[in-house]
Amino acid sequence: MNKHHYVAIMAGGIGSRFWPMSRTDFPKQFLDILGTGKTLIQQTFERYCKLVPKENIYIITAQEYVEIVKKQVPEIPVENILAEPSRKNTAPCIAYIGFKLLKKDPKALMIAAPADNLILDTGEFINTAKKAFGFVNDINALVTIGIKPTYPNTGYGYIQHETTEAVPDVYKVKTFTEKPNLELAKTFIASGDFLWNAGIFTWKVKNVVAAFEKYLPELYELFAAEKDKFNTEEEAAAIEAIYPLCTNISVDFAIMEKADNVYVIPASFEWSDLGTWNSAWENKEKDYFGNAVVGKNVMVVDANNCMVHVPDNKLVMLQGLKDYIIVDTKDVLMICKREKEQEIKEYVAEVKRNKGDKYL
Repeated sequence: MNKHHYVAIMAGGIGSRFWPMSRTDFPKQFLDILGTGKTLIQQTFERYCKLVPKENIYIITAQEYVEIVKKQVPEIPVENILAEPSRKNTAPCIAYIGFKLLKKDPKALMIAAPADNLILDTGEFINTAKKAFGFVNDINALVTIGIKPTYPNTGYGYIQHETTEAVPDVYKVKTFTEKPNLELAKTFIASGDFLWNAGIFTWKVKNVVAAFEKYLPELYELFAAEKDKFNTEEEAAAIEAIYPLCTNISVDFAIMEKADNVYVIPASFEWSDLGTWNSAWENKEKDYFGNAVVGKNVMVVDANNCMVHVPDNKLVMLQGLKDYIIVDTKDVLMICKREKEQEIKEYVAEVKRNKGDKYL
């Protein structure tokens, strides 16, 4: 393992499309959505331990989740858990870890990745990550990993790339498109030069910091003004002062869609951002009738292609439903058509309007 290789795991989201399992005080990255025995952040941490030294892995999360991270990932050094005082999307998050690492190790290379991706073929993923590290070590490039689309998903971002390789298995990026409608997604699939954006980025830390200076100078200046305080006892206070002034923006919008040195590596491993109950259904082992069940006491009669997630101690009899999501928690039961899964965020907003924050 290379001592100059680092990983930043971003774990601050609230995963509202996985409601009612995912709650504001305990979001999806800390849940065992598929009933594997390990939470998503635990799986992610273990995956990256095979790539970089454990002490080179950082987890950036919301302040209120720090204790959950400590409990679920006790192997990580406490000083490597970075607390964000407010949610400002991924650009401030990456600027924070970028400035911190640049001061610690000017030769640092970094992967920045979500805590809640599902990647089943760890070996092939590690090969792809090493390829990304090798590429950015030799060239001033910002690299993202692309997934070959298997169907016209409208919940993912898409990357269009050049048809000719820059080097073997690496392509220059032409365009990014955020969550297209179904017809556009079908067009992308048919063209053959579009990939799903996995949101896993690799770069030399000095190069991504320079990209912030060029493309988002106001955010760069906020962190640059306090850079001497990073990796000292004054860091937490500096972050408390910086974050209220940060723009709420993703690194995709802030940098990746503007920069002219962005490349993509098409991945050959199976991947899911596990962003919705439908993606959980797709990745969970199913019974003969296509039902994906998490729960030890579920009885199914004449039901097909349902996603069921219920407590082990509750007997659930399911009859006559087809293509439904059924999720039962201690205080919420949700029964929703799978085709409406992208609207769950709207249902959560409706719950908030009518019932307040009690069930969120």
